[in-house]
Amino acid sequence: MRGEPSCPKCGGRVRAPGLFADSWQCDVHGTVHPVQPVIPPSVEALSVVVHRTQVPVWMPWPLPVGWLFTGVACAGDDRSGGRATAVACSGPGPLGGMGELILVAEELGVGLGARYAGIDGPDPGPYMSVEKPPQAKLLAAGRPTPLWHVATAPDDRAVFAGEALGLWLWAVVWPEQSGLLMYDELVLTDLRDAGAEVDLVPCGALSPRLLEP
Repeated sequence: MRGEPSCPKCGGRVRAPGLFADSWQCDVHGTVHPVQPVIPPSVEALSVVVHRTQVPVWMPWPLPVGWLFTGVACAGDDRSGGRATAVACSGPGPLGGMGELILVAEELGVGLGARYAGIDGPDPGPYMSVEKPPQAKLLAAGRPTPLWHVATAPDDRAVFAGEALGLWLWAVVWPEQSGLLMYDELVLTDLRDAGAEVDLVPCGALSPRLLEP
């Protein structure tokens, strides 16, 4: 995903709008919102995404103790603005070792969250048992937000999904045991509303999960 836009659903190459199509095209998935090249995490990189996106940029805030911001990805182009965002954070896992979390906000059908979740997309609805109580709850932009476990995800990760601000919210955690993090009632902030606090976000090294889920 470094260097050139890619398909949010498969990571493959995409063709820019041109003579025969006025939208970005993937050979496999047709019209898509392209994922822009991922750059190393910094306050500046985060600010670029915050200012161009049409969807939330979710981050646990304050971050859990010892956790760092480790990258951001955005699907969309200059004309439409960001239609999906993915924020990566890394830190000590609840049971020891290193944990990694990617939070995705996206419009219906974009497919970026499903790609990080490792499931057939584009949306989590078919994999969520919403008739049962949610497995996790968090606060997103000050609102209680239930999340359900997403079935059929690979064994190496825990995947939860729900709705926040009328859009899909995915939480993908590696390794699977670090999914316990989601039972601590995390508080998520939409960084579009954080103002100058964005400058205080501690940055770590780029998470490889953003590049190769």
